[in-house]
Amino acid sequence: MTPLKSLLIKRIEATGPITIADYMAECLMHPAYGYYQQERVFGVDGDFITAPEVSQMFGEMLGLWCADRWIAMGKPASFHFIELGPGRGTLMADMLRAASSVAEFRTATQVHFVETSLQLRAMQKTKVPDAHWHDTLSQIPDGPSIIVANEFFDALPIRQFEKRDGEWFERGVSTDGRDLIPALLPTTTASVLIPEALRAGADGAIAEVCPAALSVIGDITERASTAPGAALILDYGYLKSTHGDSFQALKAHKYVDPFQKPGKADLTAHVAFDQLAQAAREKGVNAFGATEQGTFLMGIGLGARAQQLANGQDANKQSGILAELKRLTAPEAMGQLFKVLALQSPGLTTPPGF
Repeated sequence: MTPLKSLLIKRIEATGPITIADYMAECLMHPAYGYYQQERVFGVDGDFITAPEVSQMFGEMLGLWCADRWIAMGKPASFHFIELGPGRGTLMADMLRAASSVAEFRTATQVHFVETSLQLRAMQKTKVPDAHWHDTLSQIPDGPSIIVANEFFDALPIRQFEKRDGEWFERGVSTDGRDLIPALLPTTTASVLIPEALRAGADGAIAEVCPAALSVIGDITERASTAPGAALILDYGYLKSTHGDSFQALKAHKYVDPFQKPGKADLTAHVAFDQLAQAAREKGVNAFGATEQGTFLMGIGLGARAQQLANGQDANKQSGILAELKRLTAPEAMGQLFKVLALQSPGLTTPPGF
């Protein structure tokens, strides 16, 4: 019985079942017992490894992509370089190191992190001491901006719906007094959130939507509509929305029961990239992709960078670099599961990799 599990059981007994979205938000970001406030998250000793932790090449190539977009924006003398959910700060540090090879880029850069975890903020400060921290994207001042979000959207709370007897019911979390258990909530008008393409599912079908993700896309498009800007989103998910249950928990690199130890495991869901792209286009912002991560990374020169790093190295070092390249790009690793979407202001040239 984790402290958060005890709190959630008492809450549900007092006020009734909660939505999956409420459950995810509490498990991940509860101020005292949330996963990102207390658990060792990243790396071999944590629960999962993200692409920046796999290889420095990932951040280097993204940094050069961002420098290219800064040039396309007209090289503004000052711009906001923003990362959503920056982990330990590894990605931003690698991006800045690579992009600083482009004249005047670093002096124009104001680094901003959107991060609510105090534990992660402390880690990020050691990697990027001059960063500015914010709880939400909307808190960052207006102006030219480049935004990177790597494995950020998958942790935003989703709402799930299940079709029973021709009607959609929201999925939620209840209790039997001892454990947390999945439950169907009474039907509500919330089912109007389900995209039109998914509403015709058969009985038993499950539909997922992420209002929080669409809200963030709204903030991104607002920035790109009022000043030159670009955003790069990388995450695991669908090119096209489909029925299915992608809600999952990860602990020590293994999948576990998401209801067993709330606050002690990472909770995520697959990102519906077509919904993000459509939301951006409806606001007049150009969307490119989504495309598979392996295709994108090879398209912006990751293979050439790996060859450059391997030249002159011994066999063990070369083998390690090749293994990193495969993990980032191979279909059976991260290359196909992860997708990439670019958003940018109208009038900018087509971004590299698309």
